[in-house]
Amino acid sequence: MDTPLRILVAEDKLDDVLFLRRAFAKAGVNAPIYFARDGGEVMNYLQGNPPFENPVEFPLPNLLLLDLKLPCVSGFQVLEWLRAQPGLSRLLVVVFSASGDSEDVTHAYALGANAYIIKPHDPDELVRIVQRLQNYWLNIRAEPDQVLPSPALMAV
Repeated sequence: MDTPLRILVAEDKLDDVLFLRRAFAKAGVNAPIYFARDGGEVMNYLQGNPPFENPVEFPLPNLLLLDLKLPCVSGFQVLEWLRAQPGLSRLLVVVFSASGDSEDVTHAYALGANAYIIKPHDPDELVRIVQRLQNYWLNIRAEPDQVLPSPALMAV
């Protein structure tokens, strides 16, 4: 894939954010990683709403790592909203949740998740998962041309 890697992570737990930052660094992911604390912030980021209106500072991601149990707006609600947005509907979404409940997995896929990963407890396994994410979703997977408009140009 010729598009530079950009990742948006939706995660409300500070410990998980720190573990993810460390895992991305250890996995050698040399790309900007942006974090959102809740589902509303994810939606604001993707629409280019304040404080995310500067597309140079806050570019559209090509991968969303989405926790399901977010405050305010859940990951399920974000996924449903996202798939209804013409300019964002093809954004790669990997659900990254502590829940292994089969209903959560089924629901996430029904709403359009591209993958579902259960958060590991082992930091080394987290690094391996991040390496696999980068390798498969952003390096070896073929996809049709994906042109996303600037957030400022997208209708809400």
